[in-house]
Amino acid sequence: MESYIAQDRERAERLIADDYRFTSPQDDHIDRAAFFARCFPTAERLRAQEILAVVPAGGDDVFLLYEYELKTGERHRNVEVATVRDGRITETQVFFGGRVG
Repeated sequence: MESYIAQDRERAERLIADDYRFTSPQDDHIDRAAFFARCFPTAERLRAQEILAVVPAGGDDVFLLYEYELKTGERHRNVEVATVRDGRITETQVFFGGRVG
C-alpha cells in the first residue's frame, strides 16, 4: 500500500509476483501488466490511505481493511484479500465498500 500511495513502481514491482492477478468490481483477473497500466496510476486521486486491520484468512491469504480519503474529501472503506507466497503478492481481490462518515 505504501508503494502505491508513493507511486514507487520500482518497489511495487519487487513485491508483486510475475504471475500476479488483480480482481475488483471493475477488473476481472487482470494480469500484472494490466494492473500497472490501469490501476497503479490511480493514487493521484487520493489524499490519504490508512490500513485499519490485517487479519489472517488461512493459507497464504490475509484480509486488509483500509480507509482512504479522496482529494474531494470523500472517505471510503474497502476490503482486500491478498495472497502472499515467498514474500511476493500473487493475487489481490478487492471488495469495494461505501462512503464513511
